[in-house]
Amino acid sequence: MLDVQVKNQLIKILGADRYLDRLEEVACYAYDAFVVEALPDAVLFPETTAEVSELLKIASRYKIPVTGRGAGTSLCGASIPIRQGIVLCLSKMDKIIEVNTRDRYIIVQPGVVNADVQKALLPFRFFYPPDPGSMNTSTIGGNIAMNAGGPRCLKYGVTIDYVLGMEVVLASGDIVRFGSRNVKDVTGYRLSSLFCGSEGTLGIITEAILKVMPMPEAVKTLMVTFDNLDNTTKAVTDIIGSGIIPVAMELMDKLTLNAIEDAANLGLDRKAEGSLLIEIDGVKEACEKEMNKVIEKVRQNGAIHIQEAKSDIEREKLWTARRSAYGVFAKLAPDIVTEDVTVPVSKVPLMIRQIIEITDKYGLKVGVLAHAGDGNMHPMIPANKEDKEEWAKVKKAFSEIFQAAAKLGGTLSGEHGIGLAKAEFLPLVMNKDTIDLMKKIKQAIDPDLILNPGKFV
Repeated sequence: MLDVQVKNQLIKILGADRYLDRLEEVACYAYDAFVVEALPDAVLFPETTAEVSELLKIASRYKIPVTGRGAGTSLCGASIPIRQGIVLCLSKMDKIIEVNTRDRYIIVQPGVVNADVQKALLPFRFFYPPDPGSMNTSTIGGNIAMNAGGPRCLKYGVTIDYVLGMEVVLASGDIVRFGSRNVKDVTGYRLSSLFCGSEGTLGIITEAILKVMPMPEAVKTLMVTFDNLDNTTKAVTDIIGSGIIPVAMELMDKLTLNAIEDAANLGLDRKAEGSLLIEIDGVKEACEKEMNKVIEKVRQNGAIHIQEAKSDIEREKLWTARRSAYGVFAKLAPDIVTEDVTVPVSKVPLMIRQIIEITDKYGLKVGVLAHAGDGNMHPMIPANKEDKEEWAKVKKAFSEIFQAAAKLGGTLSGEHGIGLAKAEFLPLVMNKDTIDLMKKIKQAIDPDLILNPGKFV
């Protein structure tokens, strides 16, 4: 529990209704989508940047750890208050401040849900490209903190590619603003690139200016199934190698497909060893031409069934299957660990084979879900963390998977972040001097180390 004097100062800023510290209340903020839990001393709900600033001044004065939180969908433990202290929940800062499609931007507070940004832009025939699997729940603040991606990032890029500017409150309570409403702005350091993906270790995002895009004229979507997983992955490299960059190219293996079909009864092919959900967009004529080339490539790689969405309803049905994968797979066991190692696209077939070999060695089930077009794989292992022997095998398996990715020239994370899950593995992909540089940046901006302590820095 926080000192009574501190508690009274915090309540004076927020009011008693936006300060929680009863066990049954704070327990709801002790976990996210990772498997570690830690109880905070208090949970605070600011509504303005000024309130965030005042709260952080108090936290800084008394050296109280502060963990920012959006919707709690992090898959790497980034929003877990591992050192207790304060959880700063930004869900009440949920206003869309400005929509300006003429100048191609939208300004939002951090608590705005990603899907609500898409809805706000829809009447203008614009969209915001980053679309994480949690887009119906996760918030823009969390998306920026983790530099979220999603299926569309194959063609359109990840969150940092759409952040024009930000307002951030530092640990000291100072309010800094950088970037602008301009699509081109090279004034000074590109601080957006520093804070985007920093996982709340450098500051609390309170406002963001995001670049938006006009909707494409045409969209074409295919679900392709294969009787061999190697053929599935080979089709990916052949399509990319032919010069086509789809919007998305999502791979699911047999175990994942069957789990989805068991839960949703979508008519997916249970006999398929692998599938690709492929989407192309752009000018109608170009779409037709590219999709014909894609179909030619998948047939050359042994596709056994090709289903093209003939309407928006059919397209949505195919995407429902993909977006439900994590949720339905999580039902196979009391717990699930999902990772997101990334390798060069040409190494995808080899990396998937190694994931399967490693998990088979430990007698574990694994579902392979991948943004295959950009080499980003999500091996999902369902298990029971209360079974100490099984859980030890899960940890060993992922340790070997990370090592395998690093040896193939890959990296530890394509979009989920590092958080608690992978901090110990940073030396696989970064040398000591690089890690020390990150620590120096952290210490310069947050000298008392109060912001999201215990994470990757």
